[in-house]
Amino acid sequence: MIEFFRKQAYLIDFTMSSLLRRKGKNFGLLLVYTLIVFMLASVMLFSHSLRKEAGIILQQSPEIIVQRLVAGRHALIPAEYIQKMGRLRGVTSKKGRLWGYFYNPVVKANYTVMAPDHLDLSTTEVIIGAGIARTIGLGIGDYFTMRSNNDTFSFQVKDIIERNSELVTTDLVLISPKAYRVITGIPEGQFTDIVLSVRNPREVRKVAEKLVQKLPDIRPVLREEILRTYDSIFAWRQGIVFVLLIGALLAFVIFAWDKASGLSAEEKREIGILKAVGWESADILHMKFWEGIIISLSAFMLGYLAAYLHVFYSSAVLFESVLKGWATLYPQFKLVPFIDGLQIATLFFFTIFPYVVATIIPIWKASVTDPDAIMR
Repeated sequence: MIEFFRKQAYLIDFTMSSLLRRKGKNFGLLLVYTLIVFMLASVMLFSHSLRKEAGIILQQSPEIIVQRLVAGRHALIPAEYIQKMGRLRGVTSKKGRLWGYFYNPVVKANYTVMAPDHLDLSTTEVIIGAGIARTIGLGIGDYFTMRSNNDTFSFQVKDIIERNSELVTTDLVLISPKAYRVITGIPEGQFTDIVLSVRNPREVRKVAEKLVQKLPDIRPVLREEILRTYDSIFAWRQGIVFVLLIGALLAFVIFAWDKASGLSAEEKREIGILKAVGWESADILHMKFWEGIIISLSAFMLGYLAAYLHVFYSSAVLFESVLKGWATLYPQFKLVPFIDGLQIATLFFFTIFPYVVATIIPIWKASVTDPDAIMR
C-alpha cells in the first residue's frame, strides 16, 4: 500500500511538470473552466440562500390566512366572520388585517401598505421601508406622500424599518388603521383578510377544512403553501439564468472535449517516449487521470470560492436584478451563507466527472498503441 501511494506521488509530480511545460494552453483551459464553475455556483448559492432566507422569515407569518371570495375574486371580509368561525380547537388567535398596494408613478413601483393595530402611530405618522427611503431620499421627520382616489395624503416619517429585514420590508409602508380606512374608503367592520394562529402545525389543514365547511365563500391560504410558492418562484428564476448560460456551457463542453479528445503531436510523442522507456499503459492512464483531476479540481475550487465571495460579500451583483425580482425598489442586504451539501455534490459531479472521462478515453487509445507507431 505504501508503495502504491509513493508511486502515485511520483506520477502527480511528473504530471505537474508536464502541465507546466504547456502552461499557456492549460492556463486558458483552467480560466474558462473556472469561469463556468463560478457562474453556475453563483446562481446556485444565491438562489438557495434566498430560499432559505425567505423560509426563515415566513416562518414568523400566521399559519392560516382567510380570504373572502366574490365571483372568484378576493374581496373585503366582514368582521363578523371572526365570530362566525366560532371556537376552533388549536387556534390561539384570530384577527382582521388591513393591507393593500399603492402605485407611485414617480418611482414606478408599488408600495405594500399595511395598518397594524399594535403600533403607536397617529393618523399623520408613517413608518417606511429602507428601500423607499433610499429611492425617494427621505429621512425621519420628512414628509411622505401617497395618492388614492385622486386625493393626496401626506404623512410624517416617524421611523425607517431596520435594514436587516430589508428582504421583505424594502417596499413596506406602515400607517394607522384609521388613516388606512380614510385613504382607501374601507368602512369600519371590514378587513382585507383574517389571520389565524394555530398552536400545532399538524392541525393546520384540519382547521382549514373546518373553516371551509362553516364559511363556504372563503379561501384559506396556508403558510406551507406560501413557502412552496416562494420556493417555486426562486427555482423558476434560477432556471431562467441557467437557460441564459446554456450557450456558455455548450461552448465550454465543445472546448473541453476538443482539448481532451484531440491529442497534440507533442503529447503523442511524449506518450511514445514513455512507452519506449518502459512505462506501462496503466501508468500513462494514471498520469492523465491525475492531469484531469488537477485541472478540474483546481477550476472547481477556484470557481466555487470566487462564487462564494461574489454572492456573500458583493451581494451577487451580476445576477441580483434577475434573481431578487424587484422592479425598482431593490433591497440592499447581505445574505447569510447557506451551503447545501447535495448542491455541492451535484455541481462537483457535473463539472468534474465528464471532463476526467473525456481526458482518459483518447489517452487509453494512444497508450495501447505501439510506441514506434505513435512517434512516427
